[in-house]
Amino acid sequence: MAKDLSKTLADLKEDEAVAIVRERLNAGEDPLRILDDASRAMETVGKRFSSGEYFIPDLVYSGEILKSINELVKPKLAKGGAARKGGKVIVGTVAGDIHDIGKDIVVFMLDVSGFEVYDLGVDVPAKKFVEKIKESGAPIVGLSGFLTLAYDAMKQTVQAIKDAGLRDKVKIMIGGGQITDEITKFTGADAYGKDAVAGVTLARKWSGAK
Repeated sequence: MAKDLSKTLADLKEDEAVAIVRERLNAGEDPLRILDDASRAMETVGKRFSSGEYFIPDLVYSGEILKSINELVKPKLAKGGAARKGGKVIVGTVAGDIHDIGKDIVVFMLDVSGFEVYDLGVDVPAKKFVEKIKESGAPIVGLSGFLTLAYDAMKQTVQAIKDAGLRDKVKIMIGGGQITDEITKFTGADAYGKDAVAGVTLARKWSGAK
């Protein structure tokens, strides 16, 4: 393929990116390789946002392009059997935070990687996570938060899960914003994912999926 999907998507050229995806799919390329390129593009978008080169509208637009690519690739995944059931994962942006771009990318990547994802949305109270764990039996929980104020909400959510007697039944990952090992310890989570790919890697490790 002459054109670089990662660069085209990162440069927010929707029509070109979609055309590249169509061409690669028609050529019979592995859909997972296309998704890997799309994921790397989103990492670049995230870096450009962090450095001030991109702004919120750019993030939103990149998410829309990703959705368009998802619609093209998903049927091929199902048809080719590339998607594998990796288990159940609950994901949500914690209370007080309404950012969903990062969360949506993680949900997308988990979904196409074969996980059954329960997306609770944004500004999710701790009790809703607890209720969903009880209802679904999901062994993995992902807490997303972009704002620094989300750290306290993450900690409160982990504590609520512990108070409900469910902490030893789930693995909890956090992500979004400037998450570090120190923040992970502060919240009581098991680990953090620096990006969507890292989140999927953690989920696979915890679920035993290959």
